[in-house]
Amino acid sequence: MSFSYYGELCTEVYNHTKKIGQSIDGDMTYYEAKLQHCKGRILEAMVGSGRVIIPLLESGLLVDGVDYSPDMLNSCRQRCMERGLVTNLYESSLQELSLPDKYEAIIIPAGSFLLIEKREESLKALKRLYEHLQPGGRLLLDLFLPDTNFKCGQWDGTSTFSLPGGDVITMEGKLVEADLFNQYKVSYIKYEKWRNGALIQTELQRFALRWYGIEEFKLVLESIGFTDVVVSADFVPDKTPTNAEQIFAFEARK
Repeated sequence: MSFSYYGELCTEVYNHTKKIGQSIDGDMTYYEAKLQHCKGRILEAMVGSGRVIIPLLESGLLVDGVDYSPDMLNSCRQRCMERGLVTNLYESSLQELSLPDKYEAIIIPAGSFLLIEKREESLKALKRLYEHLQPGGRLLLDLFLPDTNFKCGQWDGTSTFSLPGGDVITMEGKLVEADLFNQYKVSYIKYEKWRNGALIQTELQRFALRWYGIEEFKLVLESIGFTDVVVSADFVPDKTPTNAEQIFAFEARK
């Protein structure tokens, strides 16, 4: 079986567990406050299926979205249509990003930037995001540090999700590679969809995570050309980070 990238079953689980407008550790309030005075276009990179972009559109902001997963984008597009919302949704990797507009702000919520596995690819992505900002435009994203209690080679316990139509999706994860020195880990996630007790669909996802220290990521942003880099803990503006269990919200300007 080949690996999927945020495929159909992953998207179903995501939509079931992360509702539109649902705040994860306070991120919705943070991004809404940071963007409320924007007059120009905003881009949500790694937009997923619409948890964040839809409430922003409903508030009257001009927001486009981009994602590499066609299944996530199709779900986001359908949800926007159901609500009468008009937006531009683009399918692209951030490394190859080439959109017709420049943006007043670009956001990447939910730690999604950590999903770019290779360091050189993350630098390419940041360079493309920088080029898509207007002069003085802002990049806002959040990062976290993972649990480093690595246990490789065994499937975790099964999570079960009962869908509205009666189907059930089970999910298991297995850590297959972890490198604390090089700051990345790779897991396999197996999704199985069941109907009336029979297995009808299977999906295997390779899930990689690359993390960064606070000062390290500041230097990365500055090496791209960003200035005025500010880091806040737990989506509280100007709250200084103090420990590794916090979420780190970065704001930087072109």
